[in-house]
Amino acid sequence: MKAIILAAGLGTRLLPYTRQIPKPLFSLGGKSILEILIESLVRAGCHALMINTHHLGEEIEAFLSQKHFAIPVEFCHEPEILGTGGAIKNVENFWDDFPFMVINSDIITDIDFRKVYDFHLDHPFPATLVLTDSAHLNTVSCDKKNFITDFYIPKHLNHHHPIKKRFTFTGIQVLNKEVLDFIPKGTFYSIIDAYINLMKSGRKIKAFFAVESYWKDIGTPERYREAVLDRMIPQAFFNAFREYPETPPMMTRLKGDGSDRGWFRLKSGNKSLTLADHGIYTGKQTGEADAFVGIGFHLYSRGVPVPRIFHEDTLSGIVFMQDLGDMDLQKTVLNEKNPGAIKHLYENVITRLCHMWMEGTRDFDPSWTFQTTHYDRQLILERECRYFVDAYLQGYLNLDIGFEELSPDFYHLADRIQELSYEGFMHRDFQSRNIMVNGADIFFIDFQGGRLGPIQYDLASLLIDPYTALSQYLQARLLKFCTDHLGKLIPLSLERFQKGFHYCAIARNLQILGAFAFLSRVKKKFHFEKYIPQAMNTLKKNLNVYFKDDEFKLLKAVVKNC
Repeated sequence: MKAIILAAGLGTRLLPYTRQIPKPLFSLGGKSILEILIESLVRAGCHALMINTHHLGEEIEAFLSQKHFAIPVEFCHEPEILGTGGAIKNVENFWDDFPFMVINSDIITDIDFRKVYDFHLDHPFPATLVLTDSAHLNTVSCDKKNFITDFYIPKHLNHHHPIKKRFTFTGIQVLNKEVLDFIPKGTFYSIIDAYINLMKSGRKIKAFFAVESYWKDIGTPERYREAVLDRMIPQAFFNAFREYPETPPMMTRLKGDGSDRGWFRLKSGNKSLTLADHGIYTGKQTGEADAFVGIGFHLYSRGVPVPRIFHEDTLSGIVFMQDLGDMDLQKTVLNEKNPGAIKHLYENVITRLCHMWMEGTRDFDPSWTFQTTHYDRQLILERECRYFVDAYLQGYLNLDIGFEELSPDFYHLADRIQELSYEGFMHRDFQSRNIMVNGADIFFIDFQGGRLGPIQYDLASLLIDPYTALSQYLQARLLKFCTDHLGKLIPLSLERFQKGFHYCAIARNLQILGAFAFLSRVKKKFHFEKYIPQAMNTLKKNLNVYFKDDEFKLLKAVVKNC
């Protein structure tokens, strides 16, 4: 058996995602659709394969040149796209005298290609088309002997004419070489037109029904996501529990937070997983899902308490992980009436945080990071200070204050953080809603923003967190607990660490106000707005308590009346 995979399509229904990656290289569970199809053809006994290309053809050829298949794989690039029929005709020199198989490159299926091919060998007709039942795509009708009669639904049906049952053409077909005679050479041509002309000539086309098999095309983002989930969910459960789900898992959407990601719980029997949907990403740089997976695997391997990742596909943005329940640190603290228990809980969190700083730094690869590799001076100025000005002062309060007016204080802040930094792996968003409490266990989530930078920033994020509004007295005690514990692990200057902490607390506070303002005003997530007064109150107190009068004069003057 020889085969051709039609991979020249423009992928217009998958725009804008197909501007960077051609549709056949979209992945499911970390493996491209094209590779999955090739492996299926090899198992079916295919001994030679041709792939036609056009849109981003060089990406397809470069990708597959790195693979080693059991059969030879050739490419035929079409400078001008030729359509399904024109592509088949264009490689007629590749075909021998035996029937050959043609498959679209944008489908996911468990249809047995060997059975289809053998079915064709058992009848004398020039073509076999594989049909399935996919309601919104059903256009092909057949007679009682399973010969295809037409391919399109007539625009005007006679009300007295019985409506035929129609089926979906899967894009899988086996052809005798004589079909090539019905395709003109060197021009765009649809294989469907060739079939229509073939039937007009008196020849018949046989249907192979695969209605019980799995088949899905990935022509749209929605159908691509469905195909990813269909393929990955059973494997994720197997990876987690060493058995496939007893029943199709129920998917329940979980309440999100500031991120645009979708969170879901998948439950089958007494087993459950959490799914994070980061969305399709086809950029050239590291994406958010790439960072989540890379950093997540790293932290887990270093014994940091993060959820275990069981299955992932970073192009689709789908990640399956350990289900940690619904109780985060914020809920736990607000439900706890005993101050001593709250202090003890935070001490446990800080102990694990120190472990993350130490172990997360070991063998950390900056290429895993999303957006920037380090928390550096530029990031402080742009993502903390300018964010505060643009989103909060201007966007939320409508104040006529620009970044330049406050820039001396911002430059000073960035310089001092850099000078006083104890650099290591930092989480970057270490607040109570990103810390899960599961019985006696504590886990850290949302680590995809992690990078190298001042570890004091994470402690500041935890202690000034407006969600829990810890008293300054408790913040001071927990800061001391942290320095006492950390001092047992590394050489530590208490003064340098604490000063760095207070500067980081200002930067974090600016970021919080910018984020809450942006999420409330732009994203319409108004539940963040109620935390803005607490965040502003903390900023005012910290500026006045920990910094002398001539330090941050400009910033103090602005926030005084906010």
